Amino acid sequence: MRKKLFILISCMLMVMLSACGQNNADTKTAKSKEKENSEESRIASLSIHLTNDLLALGITPAGSVIGGDLKDFLPHVKDQLKNTKKLGIVTDPDMEALLELKPSKIYLDKEYAGQDVSKYKKIAPTHVFDLNEGTWRDHLKSIGKLVNREKEAQEFITDYEKESKEVQDLIKKKLGGNSKVMAIRVTAKELRVFGTRRPMGPILFQDLGLKPANGIENIDKNQPFEVISQEVLPDFDADAIFVIVNRDDQAQTAFKELEKTAIWKGLKAVKEKQVYLIPDQPWLDYSALGNKMALDNAKEIFSK
Repeated sequence: MRKKLFILISCMLMVMLSACGQNNADTKTAKSKEKENSEESRIASLSIHLTNDLLALGITPAGSVIGGDLKDFLPHVKDQLKNTKKLGIVTDPDMEALLELKPSKIYLDKEYAGQDVSKYKKIAPTHVFDLNEGTWRDHLKSIGKLVNREKEAQEFITDYEKESKEVQDLIKKKLGGNSKVMAIRVTAKELRVFGTRRPMGPILFQDLGLKPANGIENIDKNQPFEVISQEVLPDFDADAIFVIVNRDDQAQTAFKELEKTAIWKGLKAVKEKQVYLIPDQPWLDYSALGNKMALDNAKEIFSK
């Protein structure tokens, strides 16, 4: 009888200890997740593109640089950054604001990080990304790995690929399968044609499967665009033209003047009414979120 009672009490103690151990493990896991979430919310992003990659993963950085021309967050993501501290522009970050933020991590764009990265490392662990290497997909995966959101990164990319094929089909129905396209930007003083590199090249000529107009592939691969005169526009012989006009009044006036010229009116794309005005943002934001929003915009345009 005593032996049975001893065995019973031993079993009860083992169950209790096991439960306590499980509770402790659960508590540790909860604390670990809480710490992880806390660190995620305290990332300082010194690149608008990295900021928007974080947003694509559902992470709002505690601080971020702003658009140099706008002196503010980019318009297509501004509403998602209401609680994010402004850290100056990418070429001249506000170090005082960065110190006050007390971030848990700092994300830098190699192109603008400068020679002295150590000044950032003194504030918090710092990760430097070379955004000229690989694609936005690679950048998103790298960030996803750092913040334990690799699954979310892959899901985002999978959804993007699916939508890009849908938009490709819409464009083919509208323009035909062999149409050649170009993208230009009108500023107050310049007329620019985009090449095959980021920000415009990859989404047009890879993601949307469009064929570059004559001479586009000859533009310097190290430059995003080339400044041209309106007289050479006919040489590209584009079937369709995507046009970005800067927001300022001078640029808007410059485009209206261009539209009045015989050169513009004589372009094949203009005659066929295949000129598409698109906003600078999100189209020029080469990030996961920016490209997704640009894709949504293309879908809207070619669904009409």
